[in-house]
Amino acid sequence: MNPNIDTLREIIRSAHPSITEGEKWNAPSFRTTEWFATVNLRAKKGTAVILHFGAKKNSISETGVAIEDPEGLLQWLGKDRAQVSFADAAELAGRREAFAAVIRQWITHL
Repeated sequence: MNPNIDTLREIIRSAHPSITEGEKWNAPSFRTTEWFATVNLRAKKGTAVILHFGAKKNSISETGVAIEDPEGLLQWLGKDRAQVSFADAAELAGRREAFAAVIRQWITHL
């Protein structure tokens, strides 16, 4: 497994005490009241995670939400999901706090 995945997992889990980890869709995944993040094990380059608002469609699927993202981490894939990618360990370490801040905002919409 990509060694940066362990760092990514630690950042997500430490972003908020309500976050737990499990396996969903055959990949490390994270939840509070709903699943909201899944490591993209098929990323061709670097390390990536897909952020979403649960395993099923909900009102956010239609409306979307506003997430403050001053470092431009979110690559929106739809109104209800985005991908965050890190090229290497240095980028992951350098953007750790910005990524944790995005995670904390994201989970407020679950």
